[in-house]
Amino acid sequence: MSGILDLLNSDLGKTIISGVAGQTNQPQNKTQDVLTMALPVLMQAMKRNASTPQGAEGLLGALSSKHDGSILDNLGGLFGGGVDSNVLNDGEKILGHVLGNKQQNVANTLGVKSGMDAGSVAQILKVAAPILMGILGNQAKQQNVSNSGGIESLLGGLLGGSSAKNEQSFLESILDADGDGSVIDDVAGMVLGGNKKKGGLGGLLGGLFGK
Repeated sequence: MSGILDLLNSDLGKTIISGVAGQTNQPQNKTQDVLTMALPVLMQAMKRNASTPQGAEGLLGALSSKHDGSILDNLGGLFGGGVDSNVLNDGEKILGHVLGNKQQNVANTLGVKSGMDAGSVAQILKVAAPILMGILGNQAKQQNVSNSGGIESLLGGLLGGSSAKNEQSFLESILDADGDGSVIDDVAGMVLGGNKKKGGLGGLLGGLFGK
């Protein structure tokens, strides 16, 4: 199964990026940058929530009912006349549930890295969240995911599995940040290819967290 970032490079991903950019009146390249960073952050947060039986049950319930992937069947219609307010309200609820009090932090950090104001980033996340849930619902259906182990493995696979431990640390650092932004700014640059230090992402993370 391909990861979430591979999906953003696919035809479906391009439709999502151009649709979200149009809906939020943001440049397509910046919207892509935000989504490239934001979707793994949201998924890491979901994975963390799904590590408790209650959290996994809640996510499974949502994926098998409301978020079964049908939103992906008509993205043209979704973006065509502007995204429906029900979808945006749904996005707001998903973000509140997944990120909790880290929501502003995440928007601020992604804003700094993408050169976009946090309010616009928040709008992008609101549109993207129901679509991400649809992608997960679609995958869960294809893989017959029916228990908490299955949902964690599905999220892990889309995040890139165990080979992406360094990126996972980056995602955790955003979610755990106290808002000072210093370490995160350095690490977040790696996702957009800003810092090519020796040893790549692992080397940089080792330097930052191994003090």
